[in-house]
Amino acid sequence: MAIGLGVIGINPTNMGSTATLLKNVPDLNYELLGICANRPDVLENYAKQIGVNFWTTDYRELVQRDDISVIAIYSPDHLHAEHCIAAIEAGKHIVCTKPMVTSLEDAQRLVNLVRQHGVKFLVGQTMRFDLQFLTMKRLFDDGDLGDIMVADAYYVHDMREVYDFTPWRLQVPQDLMFGGVVHPVDILRCFLGDVDEVHAYGTKGTLTPEYPIKNNFFLNLKFKNGQIARAMGLYDIVHPPMPMMQVSIYGSKGTMIGDFTDNKGGQVKLMLDKMSAREPFEMACPPEVDTSVYGHGQTVIRYMRHFQECLENDLDPSPNVVDGAKSIAVGVAAWESIETGKPVKVFNEFLTSDSTSQ
Repeated sequence: MAIGLGVIGINPTNMGSTATLLKNVPDLNYELLGICANRPDVLENYAKQIGVNFWTTDYRELVQRDDISVIAIYSPDHLHAEHCIAAIEAGKHIVCTKPMVTSLEDAQRLVNLVRQHGVKFLVGQTMRFDLQFLTMKRLFDDGDLGDIMVADAYYVHDMREVYDFTPWRLQVPQDLMFGGVVHPVDILRCFLGDVDEVHAYGTKGTLTPEYPIKNNFFLNLKFKNGQIARAMGLYDIVHPPMPMMQVSIYGSKGTMIGDFTDNKGGQVKLMLDKMSAREPFEMACPPEVDTSVYGHGQTVIRYMRHFQECLENDLDPSPNVVDGAKSIAVGVAAWESIETGKPVKVFNEFLTSDSTSQ
């Protein structure tokens, strides 16, 4: 039987539209049965275009449908908590695009609700499912780098064009500590575990004067295991001549760097201490075959495949609701550090019935 899927926050130009790609993947068993957005004129035409019979501007109607078991949430960041809560309380499994929420209180509430209702929850962190970062994780898990000592990750993005087709980011405004920096924070947590302490700086760029809050950030991170890392998020800059995203991992046996440039593919460079020539080994990752919204079509397919496997085999998704909460907690601590000028401890005491996962 197909997995009934509903999407909250969908239109032809946002991440929610990637759900329409799933029906063309032979090993996926999702059936898109309902969609929700706030503009009925656009939504009705889009529903007809993609062949979906049920559409609504009221997310409560969507989550109450008996034929839908999974709700995918691609609405603006500040609405994620409201939409996730309604879906969880209706007994639905959740896929929520990053950031999971934008406050510590909402993060704790989602953790509690997921535990209470026994549903599965995946945070759609596309960076974890990009080819180059999947390759890095395999090398890391195989022990090729030895013990990790230091790491670095960044996500830089000139947001001015993005504001043109997602004006809510200016109007709300979107908090880019969560909507942006959560990318490098999550990928560093994927390698190093829980962040213990943050010392952060933030400033407001001058390219988008109508954006009212800070939008360029540096975070120094100390992890519970004693390792240190840096996360950089720059969003009011002229895009530099460098990849949009990059991760650097420095270990006792080697160093590796992976990067991603929108839909143009990426690469992993690896230098092992045992290499006599001292020349890096480079692994090119080809461009994704799908270049739909933001070039993330294939990464969404990968995390939806992972989620399907978790549903079919009763496994816990990764990143799960606790991972999402812990990344939000880093952002909350970073804002406090920016305001106080001092290092701030990160709240990590989120618990589920099977404890926490890295």
